[in-house]
Amino acid sequence: MPVEFLSDEQAARYRCYYVAPGPEQIARFFYLRFADLAFVAQRRRPCNRLGCVVQLCTLRFLVTFPPDPLDLPTVVVDTLPAQLGAAPPEIEEHRKRISTRDDQQAKLLV
Repeated sequence: MPVEFLSDEQAARYRCYYVAPGPEQIARFFYLRFADLAFVAQRRRPCNRLGCVVQLCTLRFLVTFPPDPLDLPTVVVDTLPAQLGAAPPEIEEHRKRISTRDDQQAKLLV
């Protein structure tokens, strides 16, 4: 997306977590609904499920996908795995599979 119309500060904040989400934002954007859990359950491995949830909630919050989907505030890293019953370190495995990440992004946009 062209960012020439944004100030330097706005361009630097685009597509990233500029500040950690607060409690109200966590409840609104990072709480997994039944449909979210059903969608994520289609992923085979725990790291894929967790990576998909991170992308889904980040898309809701930022309204875009960040350049590095694993550059996350601590509150997000603590909130999402707990809802899936996954361990936070499993998210690191997701970073290694760019094709999986791209495939998930395409499915999230459908």
